[in-house]
Amino acid sequence: MSVFRQVAAVTGMNLSNLPQRFGASLVIVIGIAGVVAVLISVLAMGVGFARTIAGTGRPDRAIILSTGAFTEAVSSIPREAVANILGAPGIRHDAAGDPIGAAEVLAQIQVPQSSGGKSINVTLRGVGKSEALLRPEIHLVSGRMFRPGLHELIVGANAESRYGGLSVGSHLSFQSGDWTVVGVFDSTGASSLDSQLLTDDETLLAAFQRDEFQSITVRLDSPASLARLKRALAADPTLHVTVNRESDYFAAQSRGLNTVLKVIGYFIGGMMAVGALFGALNTLYAAVSARALEIATLRAIGFGAAAVVISVLVEALLLAVTGALLGAFCAWLFFDGHVTSMMMSGLQAPMSFALAVTPALVVLGIIWACVIGLIGGLFPAIRAARLPVAAALRAS
Repeated sequence: MSVFRQVAAVTGMNLSNLPQRFGASLVIVIGIAGVVAVLISVLAMGVGFARTIAGTGRPDRAIILSTGAFTEAVSSIPREAVANILGAPGIRHDAAGDPIGAAEVLAQIQVPQSSGGKSINVTLRGVGKSEALLRPEIHLVSGRMFRPGLHELIVGANAESRYGGLSVGSHLSFQSGDWTVVGVFDSTGASSLDSQLLTDDETLLAAFQRDEFQSITVRLDSPASLARLKRALAADPTLHVTVNRESDYFAAQSRGLNTVLKVIGYFIGGMMAVGALFGALNTLYAAVSARALEIATLRAIGFGAAAVVISVLVEALLLAVTGALLGAFCAWLFFDGHVTSMMMSGLQAPMSFALAVTPALVVLGIIWACVIGLIGGLFPAIRAARLPVAAALRAS
């Protein structure tokens, strides 16, 4: 009998006996399912966070900060510099010939949580009159746009759903009196702006008694126009600013936290994987011991050691993949699309985003499970192959 036929025969016999070892096999499946579910769930936070940040930035937009500032929160651009910056070449203009760009200001206000308890900080962003052309991905889902000069604001859909008192018609009391929510907006695709509130920039400056902006966001003539804009602003000795492609800026903002989430996911998953590995070892060792007579009989009638080794490894991999699929399904069922909040670098307010269980994460979970299954099955398989045939037959 050829090696392949031996492997197929022994493996088939081994798998047909799985129902008799249902309880022991279930231990392996559940252990690996737990590893994969935790690993995928934690990494799904990083994927969802990165998607939301990436959705905020576009390659045909640039964000301008003061020199030395790595985030908007610590940037400061004087009012007198705004006209020079918006007049630089490389910026797209609208039908009336005005540059599509705006100086923006950030503030933090407190709103109640929808579940009650302590109030929480939310970012209030002052934007310019060209917002519709500057960020065409934003659209109102209810209410209307705020009117400049009035204490009116619009609320991101994520903020409106997660926090209390932000529906259309609600009133917020903070700096300089009462502010009215007049609309709710959403973005095409995930965006961190959906966790913020927007209002008129000049109204916000007046309310907080400021005279400097945090950043200037502009539409570029084309993605390739960024270099032209950088050269023009660097050549002006009165300006002390840096220019970043918006997509690159937000990708850099998410990189640190995404790395932390990966480390946490791999650490927790690794710790659980060790436990699942020992569980697989114990279970498969017990299975080999229980099948000692069967294995010895097969060896005695001419089946090779390779067929026995492969049959044990196939069993381990089958149980591991079953556990991986179960864990991935649980992670998808309970966490995919689940909205959570996390602090973003440079802001004092949390950003809401949806966890994303992607096919790549499922594949990663299956790979982890297969590694656990291979290691867990390797030593029992070697033991089975080395089982003394005569001793096993006499013991029976």
